[in-house]
Amino acid sequence: MKTAIIIGATGLVGSHLTRQLLEDEHYDKVKIFVRRSPNITHKKLVTHIVNFDDIQFWKKHLTGDELFSAMGTTIKKAGSQAAQYQIDFSYQYDVAKAAADNCVKQFVLVSSAGADSCSKNFYLRMKGELEDAVAGLIFKRIIIFKPSILAGKRSERRIMESIGIGATYLFTTVLPFIKKYRPIKGATVAAAMINAANLDITEKISEYSLNQIFSIAKLL
Repeated sequence: MKTAIIIGATGLVGSHLTRQLLEDEHYDKVKIFVRRSPNITHKKLVTHIVNFDDIQFWKKHLTGDELFSAMGTTIKKAGSQAAQYQIDFSYQYDVAKAAADNCVKQFVLVSSAGADSCSKNFYLRMKGELEDAVAGLIFKRIIIFKPSILAGKRSERRIMESIGIGATYLFTTVLPFIKKYRPIKGATVAAAMINAANLDITEKISEYSLNQIFSIAKLL
């Protein structure tokens, strides 16, 4: 039996990930690190209410077998590029480094399709920079997921995103060549993350594109 660690546990992917891990027989403990108490209780669940700006006060608790990172925000919600970078890059890297230093074996990260540290697009460059940075950490395995648009019920309304998801579903039906950009449900990404973490793979770094995420979500 294993201990899972989650950051981003209250988000779209993270909330599904938390529920699925709590029901998964591979795990007897699920530790979540969140800013506020979530509306969920379970005998396996250990909740840590933390300030991500003060990781030095709680990083000793980042112990277990696997760290799942599904943290992220939008520039609209964050308020600026600097604030979004703090959440999407700095917080995730700081937690990953602390977990690696605490001998956590695996790191499973939700990144983005098109992530590239050389991209002119701020969001894709930021995601690529995070991928490059965590690749140098001392995990036994690093698993990176690169989904397209994430679909599903969120805690906050994102009207324009919902319109975009609907339009993308329509376009992929009439224009099959853009199928690789079709939306994917947060629950599907969560299932793929758990399945990948339980595969016997020797490579240190594994990356999964959209089609591969759909496939691996069906395994095990």
